Amino acid sequence: MKKTFPFMPTVLAASLLACAGAASAQETITLKVAHFLPPASTAHAKLIEPWCAKINKESNNRLKCQIYPSMQLGGSPPQLFDQLKDGVADIAWTLPGYQSGRFVVSEAFELPFMVKTTEAGSRALWTYATKNATKEFEGVKPILFHLHDGNTLHTTKKPIKTLEDFRGLKLRAPTRQSTKMIAAFGATPVPMPLPQAPEALSKGVIDGAMVPWEVAPSIKLEEIVGHHIETDTSMPQVSNSVFIFGMNLARYNSLPADLKKVIDNNSGADASAAAGKIFADAGVAGRKVSEKFKGSFYTVPASELQRWQKASEGVVNDWVKDVSAKGYDGQKLLQEARALLK
Repeated sequence: MKKTFPFMPTVLAASLLACAGAASAQETITLKVAHFLPPASTAHAKLIEPWCAKINKESNNRLKCQIYPSMQLGGSPPQLFDQLKDGVADIAWTLPGYQSGRFVVSEAFELPFMVKTTEAGSRALWTYATKNATKEFEGVKPILFHLHDGNTLHTTKKPIKTLEDFRGLKLRAPTRQSTKMIAAFGATPVPMPLPQAPEALSKGVIDGAMVPWEVAPSIKLEEIVGHHIETDTSMPQVSNSVFIFGMNLARYNSLPADLKKVIDNNSGADASAAAGKIFADAGVAGRKVSEKFKGSFYTVPASELQRWQKASEGVVNDWVKDVSAKGYDGQKLLQEARALLK
């Protein structure tokens, strides 16, 4: 008589389930990574691609990025943070300040004449934002925060050498605080995301733009403007912009613990400082591109910049009042930001 083993199907099923679980644990997870600039940009080529390659290697190929530059997932640059928060993208690199008035606490680093150096400033920004601006970034796990190499003024027709030269000009402003600063200088600010600036300059809609050197070549700015206005390096940068590289929090929480650790190991203050250095170095390279063209270069001396700084004091005071009206201690936040930047 043939013997039967009624327990065998159960054992077999358990074995199959264990094998399936092991396979699932080793499954490649593809993360959708979005940003608003072209593939030639510093953000894409020197920050996002290397970061993705690093997490791929450290996860033994279990984490993989699919990068979508130039808003390929749809929408416009100001919508990118919400696309990240809502899960349209798993990871995104964006400029929160494109949504005017929403990220007021982190705007401290966008105030006039705050930031001295990009690398140290980016490290300080991580410390400040992860302590004070957590409500603004709810639903998102920050991977890093960083600044760029400082906004530089570029004009089409005439250089800006003194405060009086701002009068009558229409200038592109990247953020709410730079918009207020340009108005305080006497010009007419025109807020717009960077991808719109080349056409606006070419068509004469604006007379100039605040654009950092690092990103200028990716929009071929050197072919459009005739004058580049730089500032004495003994003074802080005229203005800067806050960027976040972050992950959808629910997507992060869905990862197994070992893959969360890979993300964590490539996040934080050191990663923020490294990103700042990438953008500072790219600024030097970006300026060299414009040197090959016929545009003029003018460095505003410290004595004149002090006049600009005084003219923009009201912008700083208004920010303190604004953030205090939202329930924060604006003066304390300003002092903390300045202390960190030192």
